[in-house]
Amino acid sequence: MQYNAKAPYIVETHWQIEEVLDGDSIIICNRFTQMKKEIRLYGLDAPEVKLNRKMKEDEEKSSLPAQLLLQFGLQSLHFVLSVAPPKTFVTIVTEQENYYDYWNRQLGYVILPSGECLNDLLLQNGYAKATHNYYCGRLAEYQTMNRQAQLKSVGIYRFVKSF
Repeated sequence: MQYNAKAPYIVETHWQIEEVLDGDSIIICNRFTQMKKEIRLYGLDAPEVKLNRKMKEDEEKSSLPAQLLLQFGLQSLHFVLSVAPPKTFVTIVTEQENYYDYWNRQLGYVILPSGECLNDLLLQNGYAKATHNYYCGRLAEYQTMNRQAQLKSVGIYRFVKSF
C-alpha cells in the first residue's frame, strides 16, 4: 500500500470496523487481539449526530438550527455506513507528529479494502469539511477537496456551505 501521509507515519493492519459513531469517528477492533480503540478521522469535521456542546458551537457558527445540522450529521453517518459498514477490514495510517487529538483519540486516515481513503471520500462527496482542528499533513489538499465539493454542490454542502 502506498499513501501520501506526512512522514514519519505508522501503518496498522488487521483492524475491523466495530462501530461507526458518526461521520468522522469509528471504533475499530483488532482481529487477532480483540483490542478496541476509537479513531478520529484526520483533517475533517462532519456534523454531529447528537445534541451536545459541539452541536451548540456549530449552530452558533453556521446560524443554522440544530435540528437541521442533526439531519446533515445523519446524512454523513449514513454515507460512512454505506462505504464502510461494521465488519469492514481497514488499514489505519497515523502521522507520528499528529497521533492523538485533544481528547486523546487516535487520529488516522482510514484506508478501505478498495484502497480508497475514507477521509478523502467524505470530503470529495461533501459529507464533511476540511478543518485545522484535526490537523494532518494533507490539510492543504483537504481544503482544496472541500472547495471542489462545494462547487460540485454534493452531499450536505448542497444545503449549507458555512457549517
